Amino acid sequence: MNDKSDFNPQSFAVIGAGPVGCIVAAFLAKGGYEVTLCDVVPDLLKPALDPGIIIEGAEDIRQKVAKTCTTIDELADHDPDVIFITVKAHALPLIASTIEGFYHDGMVIVSWQNGIDTELELAKILGKVPVMRAVVNYGCGLVGPAHVHIPFHHPPHYIQELDSASQSEALVVAEVLSNCGLPTDHTRQIVSMVWRKTVMNASMNPVCAVTRLTMSRVMNDPIVYQIVEALVKECLAVSRANEINLGWDYYPHAMEYMRNAGDHKPSMLMDIEAGRRTEIDFMNGKFVDYGQQAGIETPYNRTMWALVKGCLLYTSDAADDAMNV
Repeated sequence: MNDKSDFNPQSFAVIGAGPVGCIVAAFLAKGGYEVTLCDVVPDLLKPALDPGIIIEGAEDIRQKVAKTCTTIDELADHDPDVIFITVKAHALPLIASTIEGFYHDGMVIVSWQNGIDTELELAKILGKVPVMRAVVNYGCGLVGPAHVHIPFHHPPHYIQELDSASQSEALVVAEVLSNCGLPTDHTRQIVSMVWRKTVMNASMNPVCAVTRLTMSRVMNDPIVYQIVEALVKECLAVSRANEINLGWDYYPHAMEYMRNAGDHKPSMLMDIEAGRRTEIDFMNGKFVDYGQQAGIETPYNRTMWALVKGCLLYTSDAADDAMNV
């Protein structure tokens, strides 16, 4: 791509007006950049223009974005230098194929998402050169349209390019985010960092989703806690079998981190409660897939994968029944 001195992004697009997208959009706009927030739900976008995105909790911000749009095709008119994708991973093939219609050399696409291999889904269609992967270290939930609560923010965040030709651009994006208040480091170990985070997500999120318990209640229940512990150990076995180095002290770090997670709901539980599709395929589903490839049995991950899908079906059926009363 460009030399670092040539890459000077001023225009950003954020696809997804959920809590993750609203946070990065608000921080970029607060930093003085032109931000277009894109979502298919118009009601999520209106407050982002006026009175502005509200961030509360671990961070306190109220910030308007410059523009909004309800289709990705409209981003072609805005010609953003950098596009952050913050929606659930199952939407990536459609999003990437739409971006392909207006993509040009020099444009950067950042997977600012949870789950394993999200960046590879983008690269299948867009190629490796424009794609970057980030690991995001804040918890968040949507209070209302463009209104986000952050229970914790544990920077730095991390970013890495998929192709070494784009390293200078990744360094610039990290610098922009850091200057805007989202401290972000460039790394050469993004795969390991993605797996480190996803082990915890895959061990905590589905358990909360199935039991309807908050994180702290899960960790303080002596019986439910054993399921979390078993999931962590199973995910570690899959990681080792696939030669993903999580660090010698990862297990005690992960357990301690989850013990201190706080009394809040992870996004998967909130998705189930709202009848929305979850990220389970790119969390526990990936550990099942990678375990199968390496000859590792994954009964705990496979069970949670199935249970979360069943919970969503039950929630959807219950909503349909309520509508028919």
